[in-house]
Amino acid sequence: MQLSRRGLIKAAAVAAPTIVPSSVFGQNAPSNRIVIGAIGVGRISRVHDLPETMKHDDAHVMAVCDLDTKRLGAGIQLVDDRYADKLGKSYSGTRGYADHRELLADKGIDAVLISTPDHQHAPLAIQAVRAGKHVYLQKPASLTVAEGRAMADAVAASGRKLQIGSQQRGQEPWPQFHRAAELVRNGRIGKLKHVEIGLPGDPPGPEAPPMPIPANLNYDAWLGTTPEAYYTEMRVHSQDSFEARPGWLRCEQFGAGMITGWGAHHIDIAHWGMDMEHSGPVEIWGKAAFPTSGLWNVHGPFETHARYANGVTMTISGTLPNGVKFIGDEGWIFVTRSGSVTPSDPGGPQIVPLQASNAKILASVIAPNEVHLLKTPEQHRNWLDAIKDGAPLSAPAEVGHRACSTCLLHHIAMKTERRLRWDPKMERFIGDDAANAMLSRSQRRGYG
Repeated sequence: MQLSRRGLIKAAAVAAPTIVPSSVFGQNAPSNRIVIGAIGVGRISRVHDLPETMKHDDAHVMAVCDLDTKRLGAGIQLVDDRYADKLGKSYSGTRGYADHRELLADKGIDAVLISTPDHQHAPLAIQAVRAGKHVYLQKPASLTVAEGRAMADAVAASGRKLQIGSQQRGQEPWPQFHRAAELVRNGRIGKLKHVEIGLPGDPPGPEAPPMPIPANLNYDAWLGTTPEAYYTEMRVHSQDSFEARPGWLRCEQFGAGMITGWGAHHIDIAHWGMDMEHSGPVEIWGKAAFPTSGLWNVHGPFETHARYANGVTMTISGTLPNGVKFIGDEGWIFVTRSGSVTPSDPGGPQIVPLQASNAKILASVIAPNEVHLLKTPEQHRNWLDAIKDGAPLSAPAEVGHRACSTCLLHHIAMKTERRLRWDPKMERFIGDDAANAMLSRSQRRGYG
């Protein structure tokens, strides 16, 4: 993973535009290609966002950006190697940027993938749409409710296409979520009464003493809007591996833990089935265990609850099987990504991706005059289609914000351990100034 001489040169200065052979992109003429820059080229970008985008001939990843020049060089190499494979010969046309502002200023780039730590999501998305770029934004949409609202409003004002990486909505790779939500919306379990969501917590971590900041990492910019904190590798990401789970996922300064990490996916699906994609709960309560020592401080075991204006209630807990269970007065439907074993019974039966209280529910056909939820391809393909042809997005900014803000409300309930009343229209707690103060965070000078 050492930065090559070529990569170092390209990271230090923007390369001149490269003429890319049409054979790289099949029959797609240059005018039909969407030119893309990738901001953040760590683990999730390498295994998900870049491969899912570059496999399409009408998308051309022209540039990458990262605050860690080791990762930047590896990102350049990854993209170059991909196009070399398609060409059948050497390729070195990928530009490198160590500052995302320079990438956003590039008029030749149409759209960006944002695959950074959570605390950078909303600020970068806002800057990107204001620069005229379309955006594919990794979930969760924001670190705070206020940031999420600012992001959704900026997207609406810009007219750009922003897709949240809520890939459980696409027909690829998990069509069972669309099927479950559509069955619920059409009353196959009767009147919906309750939703159960299974999410894990995170373990506490050890103490981590200060370390010298690596010369290849712009740590001040990496902290971004959040407060200054001493560098230690366990707080950021591994300097030796892309596979290791980065430490920032378990630090509240940069995210909320599994309640947003997995919760952004499952709460989004719950809202889809509940017909609550543009709203949220009206009451939230619960509790959680938080570490009392060590560097990692996101929530561990927890149980939270919510009530919606239509009377439907929700429970989220690590004691429940990972997935979403819709419970109606005539049956239930449970949906998850893949077969697994319930946490409470390691030797128990396997859970299949889609279950129901009886086979008749799953065999049901949705009639032409019933509710048909939007069917879309894989999320990145759907995003490209929206940019090119105006296809509807499966997870636009407002929908992603509402799912994420609901996650954050559950997180605030964990912190306060009291019943909170919420106005989903005004996006404010009712009669609770202390809880309302938790809807935003102060932002560090120079990065706000």
